[in-house]
Amino acid sequence: MTVIKTAMVLAAGIGSRMRPLTNDRPKALVEVGGKALIDHVLDRLAAAGVETAVVNIHHFADQMTAHLAQRSHPQIKIVDESAGLLDSGGGIKNALPLLGKDPFFVANIDSLWIDEGVPPLEVMKAAWAPETMDLLVLLVEKGRGIGFEGPRGFFLDPEGHITHSADETHPAPFANVGFQIMKPDILEVSPEGAFSILPVWWRLQDEGRIFGVAMDAFWLHVGDPLAKAAAEAKLA
Repeated sequence: MTVIKTAMVLAAGIGSRMRPLTNDRPKALVEVGGKALIDHVLDRLAAAGVETAVVNIHHFADQMTAHLAQRSHPQIKIVDESAGLLDSGGGIKNALPLLGKDPFFVANIDSLWIDEGVPPLEVMKAAWAPETMDLLVLLVEKGRGIGFEGPRGFFLDPEGHITHSADETHPAPFANVGFQIMKPDILEVSPEGAFSILPVWWRLQDEGRIFGVAMDAFWLHVGDPLAKAAAEAKLA
């Protein structure tokens, strides 16, 4: 079984779709079922054996710093983006000195799930094959979740390669849960400053180095207040 001890937690977003709940707090500190979103994610990572979580912050950075100071496991290292948001790719590249040279988890803070089999992060670790993969994306079959709609998503072939699609005539059967395993060196040729991770994904897709694995769990995508209410109802 692959051992992954480090994770990047993307928590610097403004959370505009979550307003008015984010008028006085960052999205990561919005509570679902009595627990902050970021604590749901950090607890999952800790249970999967992650020892160090690097968290980027921006919106209400002082609140995030105070909240994260209360945690002892995993160990938290903060990257402050108060001077300017770096987007998904730029945020990860900026944190690479703290993430190290081994593969690490990348986690969004608005994805929760209800286990219905093997824990999804254990499924990811079992599927990770560094000799053929540079990036492994956690997927969920559409219909096994709430808070996500639309044709955009991924096709998954028998070997595990994934192909992104936004074709409304042939909707993709899988959605991106928001968790990945990533090799740090895939960002070496990326620009400095703010940039999206998506062009990196498309390059890896062309190279056949991006893979996916479907989880056996029910996904709760908490992207706005209605989705938060739906997630809490499902958890209850």
